Amino acid sequence: MTRFAISLLCLALVFAGSGCSGGRRSAPPPRVSKPIPPPSPRATKHKHPDEKILEEIIRGGEPILPAEISELSDRMLAEGSVQTEKTLARLDIVLNKSLHGAPKEVRHRLLRNLGIIHYHQKKYNLARQELQQANELYPRDGRTHFYLARLAAHQGNIYQRKGLSKKAKGQFNLAANEIEIAQKLEPSNSFYRQDLKKILQSESNSASDPKR
Repeated sequence: MTRFAISLLCLALVFAGSGCSGGRRSAPPPRVSKPIPPPSPRATKHKHPDEKILEEIIRGGEPILPAEISELSDRMLAEGSVQTEKTLARLDIVLNKSLHGAPKEVRHRLLRNLGIIHYHQKKYNLARQELQQANELYPRDGRTHFYLARLAAHQGNIYQRKGLSKKAKGQFNLAANEIEIAQKLEPSNSFYRQDLKKILQSESNSASDPKR
C-alpha cells in the first residue's frame, strides 16, 4: 500500500515537471534579451543651420529672395563670428547673384556684406568700393561706417609703416570720424564703442599684406 502511494506521488511529480529523486527537472525560464541601444548619432556636417541653408542655395535649391539672402548673410557675418574661407566664398557668390534686381532698401545691405567679406579676405580696395557704394545708398547704416573706419585705420597703418605720416594722419582722422558716426547711429552696439587704438591693434597684423 505504501509503495503504491509512493508511486502515485512520483507520477504526480513527473507530470508536474519537478521529477522524482533525480527525475527530469523543469526547463529554466527563457532569458529576456536586453534591448540593444541605438547607435550614437553621427556628427552633423553643418554646425549651424545657416550653413545648410547656404549650401542648399549654392546647389540650386528653392529660389530665395534678396531680402532673405541679406538676412542670412547678416547672421553669418555678425560681429564676433568666425567663418571659413569656403563659407566666405559661397556667401560672395550668393550675394553677387542677389544684387541683380534687388530693391534699393536691400541692395545697400548686400553691398555692405560683400564689403565685409572682401575685407576679411584682405581684398581691401574691392571692400572699400562696395562699402562706399552701400554708404551712398543708405548713409545711416552703422555697420557700414564701422567697416569704413577699419579700412581707414588699416590704410593709416600702411602709410605709417612707409613713413608717410601726413597721409597716415589723414586716414586715422577718417577712421575716428567713421567710428564716431557708427556710435551715434547705433549707440547700444558695444562693437562700435571700441577705442580707435583697439581697431588699429586688430589691423596691425595685416597692415603690410600685399593684397590691397
